[in-house]
Amino acid sequence: VQLVESGGGLVQPGGSLRLSCAGSGYTSSIYCMGWFRQAPGKEREGVAAFDSDGDTTYADSVKGRFTVSRDNAKNTLYLQMDSLRPEDTAMYYCALQVFDPRPGTRVLPLGSCQFGNWGQGTQVTVS
Repeated sequence: VQLVESGGGLVQPGGSLRLSCAGSGYTSSIYCMGWFRQAPGKEREGVAAFDSDGDTTYADSVKGRFTVSRDNAKNTLYLQMDSLRPEDTAMYYCALQVFDPRPGTRVLPLGSCQFGNWGQGTQVTVS
């Protein structure tokens, strides 16, 4: 499994960014996929995700501002981020569901899924 994020950058408050996550090594339609973020000195937290039924989950802090979407044919996940705030500044990680994690794997829940496959991250700075 490989997940590669792109689309991060520096944006002013109130601005927008669209993150992309290109995946390989799996069939996206049968897995939960999602976005997490981690700000300096803070724990990694869930942002938005699709479960395997296509239902979405959003963190309360981003509801109404962020939209997650996916293109199963391209194995690509997107995160449209609007009305960005300074507190959205973080490294954003794409994540894929895990069923049998290896010891030492970071596993985090979001919605009804457990995520344990991670991309390298893309930095989003709102300032």
